Amino acid sequence: MCRSIRSAAAMLAALALGACYVIPERGPDGQLIYQYYPLPPAGTVVPAPAPSRAAPATLPVRLYPANDVSTRTGVITGSVTNMMTGKGVFNVSYLGEVLTGEATRVSNEERRGVASAFSPQGMFMSCEYQMNTPYQGAGSCTFSNGAAYQMHIGSTQ
Repeated sequence: MCRSIRSAAAMLAALALGACYVIPERGPDGQLIYQYYPLPPAGTVVPAPAPSRAAPATLPVRLYPANDVSTRTGVITGSVTNMMTGKGVFNVSYLGEVLTGEATRVSNEERRGVASAFSPQGMFMSCEYQMNTPYQGAGSCTFSNGAAYQMHIGSTQ
């Protein structure tokens, strides 16, 4: 008989809580309080969570010489941080100067963009590029001293 009473009590508890779920909370005194919240009615559409924005990605940039002026320096390295919003932050070290600027997608073009950077000493550069993916692309850059480079964005792997 004891077994059937326990079984009936468990059945009643399951029926009573069948449309609820329990969330434990802490009271002001630190004790656990169990609150019962009813489930939404059957057939209620639960909205999907908002899509998460992709995290910014910092990508290596390599500039390969494309004219006589640029062959004096050889390959230059830098980085671009793709904010995944159509904007990026561009950094490169050239002839002892650090040039910092931005990269921006061209309006109505999902893959094409321009990048500009400037150093406090007055050196500047301009680039045009096209992304194959959010993590890889190519383009060309020119510096204020006439040096021209082919730019590769992303890792070689």
